[in-house]
Amino acid sequence: MGENGTVAWSELLGEATARLGAEDARRIVEEVTGVDVGELHTVLDEPATRRGVARFDALVRRRLDGEPLQYVLGRWGFRTLDLMVDRRVLIPRPETEVVAGLAIAEVEARSNDDADVLVADLGTGSGAIALSVAAECARARVLAVDVSSEALTVAGANLAGIGRAATRVSLHAGDWFAALPSELTGRFDVIVSNPPYVRGDEVLPPVVGEWEPPSALRSGPDGLDDLLVIVEEAPRWLDPSGALVLEMAPDQTDVVAGWCRAAGFVAEVKQDLAGRDRAVVARGPGT
Repeated sequence: MGENGTVAWSELLGEATARLGAEDARRIVEEVTGVDVGELHTVLDEPATRRGVARFDALVRRRLDGEPLQYVLGRWGFRTLDLMVDRRVLIPRPETEVVAGLAIAEVEARSNDDADVLVADLGTGSGAIALSVAAECARARVLAVDVSSEALTVAGANLAGIGRAATRVSLHAGDWFAALPSELTGRFDVIVSNPPYVRGDEVLPPVVGEWEPPSALRSGPDGLDDLLVIVEEAPRWLDPSGALVLEMAPDQTDVVAGWCRAAGFVAEVKQDLAGRDRAVVARGPGT
């Protein structure tokens, strides 16, 4: 076979569809050919290059081995962003897009032309929430925290891809609030987090449990250890009119909302796109 072979992309798409299903096949062929979503039809009749076939085969093989599609592709969409993702970070999920939207709403409610809105994203991972807040809120100044240096490397790569909004984001290594500058105590307008919240004994699907970083998934026997730390320490770091936005499992929302109320917040439980309880938004008494 020369540089251009005789196999058309339509044939390779059909082969991948038979082995992986239509959605995974489409995404892999889009990735290899470099076409935008919805434009795959424009290249289906073209012959695949030798290099293209080799990359196609490699990606299909990885997916057949059980690797999540998001890691196979090396990137995934989140709200307005196209994020780099790999095994160093959790895969961005639709429920977290909702949580990011809740945080953005709290930032917008506190935005004016006079001052920045100070935001902390705790456990930033790929940077999905932090970078979405910065990209969508012109007045947001965001501190993105993670204890994992590998996760911060990924977040840094994604930060470089968001343009001018990147000047309003800083990355901080450390465990939850310990990573934040002490001079910002009591000054945050919004604190948001998608912390680990899976129970220690919960059985996860292999595509999650065997691939995504365990430290970003599990948090003690009942999955509540990190959520408790955040709720207990947040009042010291928030402005009296600030808001705390937390993602969690549906069966954890009542407990966490109760903790927030006991800490002096006014707390609401919010649902994800599937209608399941997914987040708690807790606002300070000065709101």
